[in-house]
Amino acid sequence: MKKLIHGLHHFQKHVYNSKKELFERLKSGQEPDALFITCSDSRISPNLLTQTEPGEIFIIRNAGNIVPPHGAANGGEAATIEFAVKALGVKDIIICGHSDCGAIKGMLNPDSLSEMPHVANWLAHAEATCRIVHDNYSDLDDEDKLNVAIQENVLIQLENLRTLPCVASRLVKGDLNLHGWVYKIRTGEVYYYDRDESQFLPLEEAQVSASQQTNRHTTLPSI
Repeated sequence: MKKLIHGLHHFQKHVYNSKKELFERLKSGQEPDALFITCSDSRISPNLLTQTEPGEIFIIRNAGNIVPPHGAANGGEAATIEFAVKALGVKDIIICGHSDCGAIKGMLNPDSLSEMPHVANWLAHAEATCRIVHDNYSDLDDEDKLNVAIQENVLIQLENLRTLPCVASRLVKGDLNLHGWVYKIRTGEVYYYDRDESQFLPLEEAQVSASQQTNRHTTLPSI
């Protein structure tokens, strides 16, 4: 706690004062450009990763960057997405998985969750990911299987996202784009799913476009 409190004091004395104009604008509301859905893993910092300021991205975090499909759960994910899409009018939704994901490890090894029933129940929303990996990639070693599962899970959660009525309506309207990313912690690289190439590719600024909207299926690189 000492480190957190020290950081808070530093923010109030130095960071806040250096960004007074920004916070003055933010006091009356927010207009984020994108909704960023990622894992709760402490190694992931959406604002650091995207170099965004407060107010620029709306963020959802949970174990495994999961989006339950419409009607499957009464948790906060659907409500938060609905608010972002309907009230804030975000133009882009990004689902960002990451390397060495503990949630995906647990999904692939359910025995490891025997003492965490709530986690096991939550990861049931990624059952399709587990089945895809089991049925199609059983010959891979554990590391490669994990990499595949992390990427497949991003695609599955994007499909779940499409089932939400507020998202489906905006997609038909044509003013909302969906993006699938995977962040590689060790190198800082980010891969995005390219629909035309049907695979994850290194993300470069010139490549960012609506063509990143995902359809199935994919060739999966090692991350």
